[in-house]
Amino acid sequence: MQTIAAHGNGEVSRGIVWLARSGYAARGVVYLIVGAFAFMAGIGSGETVGTKGAIQQLLGHPFGDTLLWVMVVGLVAYVAWRLTQAITDPEGHGTDAKGLSIRAGLLGSAAAYTLLALFTLGLLGSSVGESASGGAGSSGSSDFLSGLLGLKYSNYLVYVVALVPLAVGIAHLVKGWKAKFEKYFHASEDVMRWVRPIARAGLIARGVAFLIVAGMLFSGGGRYEPTDPPGLEDALKALQSLPFGTFWLSLVGLGLVAFAVYSVSEAIWRRIDMPAVFR
Repeated sequence: MQTIAAHGNGEVSRGIVWLARSGYAARGVVYLIVGAFAFMAGIGSGETVGTKGAIQQLLGHPFGDTLLWVMVVGLVAYVAWRLTQAITDPEGHGTDAKGLSIRAGLLGSAAAYTLLALFTLGLLGSSVGESASGGAGSSGSSDFLSGLLGLKYSNYLVYVVALVPLAVGIAHLVKGWKAKFEKYFHASEDVMRWVRPIARAGLIARGVAFLIVAGMLFSGGGRYEPTDPPGLEDALKALQSLPFGTFWLSLVGLGLVAFAVYSVSEAIWRRIDMPAVFR
């Protein structure tokens, strides 16, 4: 009986590792496309895209449907890993204020990539995607949101929403500057010698993009709805409109490509800690 139990736990552990690594790889593909398009837009060879636009680009390629199904699997895997990190806390963030904020951020990441996975299913014309986006109860939530946004001072919700990308952006800058990601890697110094600068550049670039989104929300105020804030594509377009904007856009585009490489590096070398219940 003990042998069987150990084998079962090993199977679960390997499953969690697979979820994490395939999820990081899927995130890498998304940001590779976003970064490449941003760079090309900066040099005048195309337009910027966000994460959803990156998914749409895959659909236009040969075997696009197959690629999207692979992306759905990867995105769902990434969501599962983020939920595992947030709920079981395998990396020991704890339950103090800092730990809970990190775990809340992981839940937010899971929610964002869940929406991206559903969007991908919608592109495929999947009944799963259609039912998820238009199932029962949507009118009730819509009525609730309409009532909430109709309340006095509801426009201030935009500034509350802006705190999310502000916090995420600052966290990315700190993580990149201090290279805090290194403690999660299990790789030789030869590998880290090239992963380290690429990861730092990628994290800082993504942090800058989030800070631009926060700045748009804080400065735009009433121009945005709390339920439809600007996204990555809007941030890149705003960057392009600045003085020397094409230069900055190209630079951030290269940074997002670096973030994609960092994500793929995580898929290969990241230390995946197991929750105690899976050991």
